[in-house]
Amino acid sequence: MYKHFIVAVLCFLPLLAVAQEFGYVNRAEIFQAMPETTEAMKKLDDLAKNYEAELLIMQEEYQKKGSEFVAQRDSLPESIRIRRMTDIQDLEQRIQGFYQESQEHIQRQQQELIIPINDKLTKAVQAVGEELNMVYIFDTSANMGLMYWSPSKCKDVTPLVRAKLGLK
Repeated sequence: MYKHFIVAVLCFLPLLAVAQEFGYVNRAEIFQAMPETTEAMKKLDDLAKNYEAELLIMQEEYQKKGSEFVAQRDSLPESIRIRRMTDIQDLEQRIQGFYQESQEHIQRQQQELIIPINDKLTKAVQAVGEELNMVYIFDTSANMGLMYWSPSKCKDVTPLVRAKLGLK
């Protein structure tokens, strides 16, 4: 009986010695290398430039009306002066509203464009982790509370994830 126990322990001992695999990946590096990211950033830049151009037109109109008002205010009747001041204040509010609306739209567009790219990257990392039977894969590009890690004791899966995504 004792011999059978020792044989059983010796048979299962190699299973206990199997090391759990840990890996690390630089998500930011891969994210920047993805062609989808370049396309998304170009779309966002174009959108921001369009909003900036429109905002510049509105600001020029505001400055022009403000300058004209300052130059003429002493010679204007009070009713016209009040109407022009109201017009200038309305324009200022429209500019502020347009700016806020543009920022919100850019943020929404950013989320719509970036979330699918992040999902694709996450799936590639998960696939590599499954293929290599890894327990954990840490993201070294983000400070996620990881105080220490030893590159010599972990596997860098960044090249494998890049390959999974078809990146060089």
